[in-house]
Amino acid sequence: MSRELTPQEIAERSLIKTYRKSLWNPFIAAVKRYELVEPGDRIAVCISGGKDSMVLAKLMQELQRHTERPFELTFLVMDPGYNPANRALIEDNAARLGIPITVFDSDIFDVTVQVEKNPCYLCARMRRGFLYSKAQEMGCNKIALGHHLSDVLETTLLGLFYGAQLQTMPPKLHSKNFPGMELIRPLYCVHEDAIIAWKNYNHLRFLQCACRFTEGRDAAEDGVGDSKRQEMKLLLRQLKTTNPNIEKSMFRAIHGVQLDTFPGFKYRGTAHSFLDFYDVPGDPLGGTETEKSPASEV
Repeated sequence: MSRELTPQEIAERSLIKTYRKSLWNPFIAAVKRYELVEPGDRIAVCISGGKDSMVLAKLMQELQRHTERPFELTFLVMDPGYNPANRALIEDNAARLGIPITVFDSDIFDVTVQVEKNPCYLCARMRRGFLYSKAQEMGCNKIALGHHLSDVLETTLLGLFYGAQLQTMPPKLHSKNFPGMELIRPLYCVHEDAIIAWKNYNHLRFLQCACRFTEGRDAAEDGVGDSKRQEMKLLLRQLKTTNPNIEKSMFRAIHGVQLDTFPGFKYRGTAHSFLDFYDVPGDPLGGTETEKSPASEV
């Protein structure tokens, strides 16, 4: 008679079997394509308690288990001021899934609740600083965050519609304030829908943001509230009804930006105009007419 699998074993097996195509394969594709994990790395997987960071933790464990290029993992949970029930939910989920977490406290919620303008931005910046600091203290050289493909596309739309700039989030970046530290996003090619499906398959309940701003959004009748990111999420969902490939198209677009068609751009924080290159012979950004792309005909 075969032994009954534990919830941890079922969750792990579903990652590489049931959801191999939608979770494991795009996760591995991102790790390889963007060179996110190197032999000898000591990576702090940052866990907020939500579905994204929890599935990232499990995927990183599976990668560590199967890779021929050894690296070390630690799993950091920063408590920004959760109530006891929310903290207990994180700890219970970690135990159920076999994730050995290290929890440390901060006062972020106390600080951001007093801020009226861009509290979510401030919260994210403060969280990252605390996580970098703790990870570095523990001897890590990288932190891994749970941003996925849907986050990338929503960020792109937010920048365009509300930030007056064409920008997105990169798969990895060097820290400016913590020398020697790097941030990686191994879920970069994973769609949020796949994460939700894995969560539901395993009957898991994860923590939401747990701050008053998220509670306000959830209480709003339109499902958006004051959240512009949620607005972008709903917009993409609506656009997919008439163009099912719109997200694939956007993702390919951010990998193939045509700088020679833009009147201006920034690189390494320095602004450039197309006029800087317009009359430079042979420069690829110069003003030479080329054949129109199909998109220009729309």
